[in-house]
Amino acid sequence: MIKKNFTRKDLSNKIYKNLGFSKNFSLSIIDSFFEILVTELIKTNKVKISSFGTFKVMKKKERIGRNPKTKEEAKISSRKVVKFKPSLFIKKKLNKKWKIILKMKVLIKL
Repeated sequence: MIKKNFTRKDLSNKIYKNLGFSKNFSLSIIDSFFEILVTELIKTNKVKISSFGTFKVMKKKERIGRNPKTKEEAKISSRKVVKFKPSLFIKKKLNKKWKIILKMKVLIKL
């Protein structure tokens, strides 16, 4: 079974179907959202979206890495990465969903 990623296009189609906006307008909403998110991360290093989570820019130090195939060492330069921490609301929803799935699997086995 191949799992498909949820893409920008999938998200814009959901907006199109649920809210009735045109496909082009829905895609422009998504593009604008991500552009604003990236711009704010560059300016403030942190974006908190209530009931969803927090995006935070973290600095990683330079380090020595290793190519697992050749065992050759290589220098990995310092860089910035974005970390995401989901809100408690999202965590509860995800865990509730998993509990329901696990219960269903147990019932099916009985």
